[in-house]
Amino acid sequence: MSNRDIIAIGGSAGATAPLKEILGRLAPDLVAAVFVVLHVPARGIGILSTVASAAGPLPVLQAENGMKIEHGYVYLARPDRHLLVHDGHIVLGRGPRENMARPAIDPLFRSAAMYYGPRVIGVILSGLLSDGAAGLNAIKRSGGLALVQDPADAFADEMPRRALEATTVDLCVPGARLGDVLSDLSRERAGSPLPVSPELALEVAIAAGERIDSKRLRTFADPAAVTCPSCGGVLSVVRGAKPLRFRCQVGHAYTADALAKEQEGRVDEALRVALRIIEERAELVHRMAEEGRQSGRRAVAEMYDARADEYRHYADTIRQVVLQALDEPPHDPQAESSG
Repeated sequence: MSNRDIIAIGGSAGATAPLKEILGRLAPDLVAAVFVVLHVPARGIGILSTVASAAGPLPVLQAENGMKIEHGYVYLARPDRHLLVHDGHIVLGRGPRENMARPAIDPLFRSAAMYYGPRVIGVILSGLLSDGAAGLNAIKRSGGLALVQDPADAFADEMPRRALEATTVDLCVPGARLGDVLSDLSRERAGSPLPVSPELALEVAIAAGERIDSKRLRTFADPAAVTCPSCGGVLSVVRGAKPLRFRCQVGHAYTADALAKEQEGRVDEALRVALRIIEERAELVHRMAEEGRQSGRRAVAEMYDARADEYRHYADTIRQVVLQALDEPPHDPQAESSG
């Protein structure tokens, strides 16, 4: 029986500092492979050298497709590729973005849960929104261990809090302690493998780039009256998901909070477009009223004046909504408890 030899770590905003602490404290004779996903832009550079400089005795490699998995190495996700593990080697997926990210944390965690089950230790670090929460739940349901950085210790506490809400974690500690804890836990014997659900296998395949259609999507999700922000398709609610999640038939995936965040900007944009159109309409009708007065058509002028007043009232209402949105307090991840 194997030890817990697959350590999967995910983080976003504010995760670099605790990650450095973890890698610097891992035992030099670590009998596990470490996989790291940080949200990085598609053309992000410098993250490899940043992580490698703090990794202590363990070598850090940027993941390559087909690379053999070996103990004592840290494998870092590449920009614009999902990092997946597949029975002894690495797979880089070009599947759709999840929570607006590629690489995303959930695909790594799901693939680790699928192929390694109880041998996996999943770790969620500081970050915004909830990427990783569903994947950590999959690790836990597959017999693995779930660890979370203490939200009070995180620069951005949303990801740790969402993970705590989605599953019963095994340990929640400050980032500085996680390295020592992981070294100890990796020496433990893993339990017996558990059955892999078809839904988990399908979501791993989607991240790898396998085609999905509405028929396959209906096997684990139900259509909802919500539009995918990425492609405009219909989103479906994943059944029994923790946290609440959506997928479209192209494969784009969103947790509810990430979807709400993405929609927020679109609502603001739509309001501003509506405001511009109504103000232009008010200006046009006002000029038509002026023309009516100049040509002696008093009744026509009064009709257009009334319409112009009506349009200005609509514009003022929309303007107040936009201004109220701008007056909301700035986002403070330290103070907020609820991408």
